Amino acid sequence: TFCENPSNSPKMYFYRTLYQEDGYLVLDGLLSPAECDELRLRMGEIVDRMDVPEHCRIQFSTNHDEQLKTQGNADYFITSGDKIRFFFEKGVFDDKGDFTVPKECSLNKIGHALHAYEPLYKTATHSPKIQGIAKKLGLKSPVILQSMYIFKQPGIGGEVTPHQDATFLHTEPLGRVMGVWIALEDATLDNGCLWFIPGSHNNGITRRMVRTPEGTYPLTDFVGREATYDDKLFIPAPVKKGGVVLIEGEVVHKSEQNASEKSRHVYTFHIMESQETKWNPENCMMLPPPCFTLGMVPGFFQT
Repeated sequence: TFCENPSNSPKMYFYRTLYQEDGYLVLDGLLSPAECDELRLRMGEIVDRMDVPEHCRIQFSTNHDEQLKTQGNADYFITSGDKIRFFFEKGVFDDKGDFTVPKECSLNKIGHALHAYEPLYKTATHSPKIQGIAKKLGLKSPVILQSMYIFKQPGIGGEVTPHQDATFLHTEPLGRVMGVWIALEDATLDNGCLWFIPGSHNNGITRRMVRTPEGTYPLTDFVGREATYDDKLFIPAPVKKGGVVLIEGEVVHKSEQNASEKSRHVYTFHIMESQETKWNPENCMMLPPPCFTLGMVPGFFQT
């Protein structure tokens, strides 16, 4: 497969071309079912021990205005780049900040440094297969920017509105960030698989989330607005358990609300080509140590 075969065969060339033309690529068999289950079991242990202070119980959203009112204004979010923190679905707290659902059903995601502090997730992130994918796609000096565990809870897993990752992970030049989205359960049309507009990564970005000057409020703001997209342009990208979706940083993508009875757990992280790349210092999350090169070697990316 593309994940394992190191050769430059015609099949490998086909996959590279598909990724470059569409802005995303779906591959089967990155992880075994047992490896997926191990990652899910470890996350269950993390959630079971979760103790989140009341003031940190914020909800996660990709909606433009909600971002500025919730996590975009919260120090808890913008300082999470080198920590493991918890972000929740809408409606899981009452007016006193207490859970209205079992806490294991409350989470939207956990991020953004699982790759740095959790051994199982570090191993998955820096695996030979991931290094092989990066090499096949032409990355010369890749570094890991951030990582997340996304739950997409049954019945309440929220919609992720159309967006581009480069809105939040802005580099100069653009096109230097790739998302690696690993399905730990089947991601289907029913439980909220990804949808893409193929080729939309060639059109640039329409907005950026930036940190405002220190001491000002809100803590973040947007430059520009997300464009309006024709729903008919989106193509679904279902993927089986253990498969991976590679996401070019400028491609427009979304996922629908999970109204099904099945969850859609995902481990995802972002890789940046650091060679001849400048990380924008206005990004909503600064790039703090530890920033790791893809080969498990600690390093510090210079802005």
